[in-house]
Formats: sequence, structure tokens, C-alpha cells
Amino acid sequence: MTTTTAATATAPAPRELAPRVGLGQGLRQTMTLAWRTLVQVRHNPWELGDYSIQPIMFVLLFTYVFGGALAPSPGEYLTFALPGIIVMNMFFVTMYVGMGLNTDLTKGVFDRLRSLPLARWAPLAGRIAADMLKQAWSVALLLGVGFVLGFRIGTSPTALLAAVALILVFALAFSWVSVLVGVLAADPEKVQLFGFTALFPITFVSNVFVPTETMPGWLQAFVNVNPVTLLADASRGLMVGGPAAGPVIWSLVWAAVIVAVFVPLSLWALKRRV
Repeated sequence: MTTTTAATATAPAPRELAPRVGLGQGLRQTMTLAWRTLVQVRHNPWELGDYSIQPIMFVLLFTYVFGGALAPSPGEYLTFALPGIIVMNMFFVTMYVGMGLNTDLTKGVFDRLRSLPLARWAPLAGRIAADMLKQAWSVALLLGVGFVLGFRIGTSPTALLAAVALILVFALAFSWVSVLVGVLAADPEKVQLFGFTALFPITFVSNVFVPTETMPGWLQAFVNVNPVTLLADASRGLMVGGPAAGPVIWSLVWAAVIVAVFVPLSLWALKRRV
């Protein structure tokens, strides 16, 4: 009896659970993890090239190689194509959310973060927040390059800001597609493969580079409902001029549908994996 009492007295007290992380602290943790994601670019300079150098090459090549054949002059083609190229680049940059998340999952970083007194949503939110900063950088960079090449805003600064905000809102929604792919893929290379095999047809079978009316009638039916086309039309209308209300509304509808479908699927897949 004495031995049992002594053993009970010397047994370590159960470890207290960490207090629940508040919203303010969770937001600070999200910003810290977003900064961690941005700093990683120093160790992966190819990523910087993908969302900085590659889109600039697209602008230069299509403007000066194809612009003269597709429009009366390269300058006029730049006015048509630049908003669409910005939209196309946005779709490809979102793939880095899935690639980074998959890297953290396969290397155990995500498990380590979850073992710390962090908000459960902070690691994922931090990666998406970092992607929004990358997206804003890409849009600003392409607009700057376009301005140097002769692109001019045909509407107003307010409309330009509205176009940028619309692109970032859609990028935030489409990031959840990348999250789902990143959780389901076996390695980061599979996420990158999805970007090439799925996004290239969707972005090129649109009016990013050529007007819809130049395509065969059977193809126009798909192009007209393609979210890339709708977002490109909305961006052109807000940046250059022309009808914008309809494309803006349909772009927001597409963004809402993507969020409604892919957020639950992504969170369900993430819970199953971790």
C-alpha cells in the first residue's frame, strides 16, 4: 500500500494542453509562415523565374513575333493580349501553392508545424497569403513591362485597381484547386505535371491570345464559357475599355463555384492525409 502511494506521488503530472490560439495570434502566425514561404524563394530561384521571367518572355514573344500577324501592329496586339497574359500567368502561379504544400507534407514539415502551438489553419493560410503577394508582384511586373513596351490604360486608375482586385480574388479562389492537387499528389513533380497537362489547354483554348470570333464555331461554344476567357474579357474591359459588367459578374460566379466545390474537398483530403 505504501509502495503504491509513493509511486502515485512521484508520477509526473499530466501535461497541460496548450491554450486555444486566438484569432489575432493566429493571424500573426499566418503572416510569419507567409514570410517563411517568401524567403524560400532564395533557395529556389527557378520559382522566381517562373512567375517573373517566363511571363515577360511570353509578352515579348507574342508581341513582337506574332503581334504583327495577329493585329495591324505589335502595339495594338499588346493592348489586346496583355490583360489576357496577366490572367494566364495568374493560373500558373497558383500551382506553387500546391507544390509548396506537397513539399511540406512529404518532408514532414507540415506535421512539425501542427505539433507546435499554432492555429490549425495558419500553415495553409500562410502559404495562400504568400501566393497572393506573388500574384500581386507578377501583375505589377507585367503591367510595368507592358507600360515600357507601349501599353496604356484606356479607362481610369480606379478601373485598373478593380481589374487587379478581380484577378487576385480569382487567384485566391483557384488556389484551392492547387491545394487539393497538392494534397492528393505523391510528390511536387506531380503537381507541376498537373499544371502543364491541365492548365495549358484551359488557358490556350481561350481568347487570351486571339479573339473568340476567329475560332471555329464548335470551339467558340467552349471558349465563351471558359473562366479564363471571362476573366480576360473582364480585365480587358476594366483596363482598356469595352463591356466589363457581364464578364466581371460571371468571373465572380466562377470564383464562388470553385470555392464552394474545392474548399470542402481540399480540407477533407488534408484531414485524411495528416
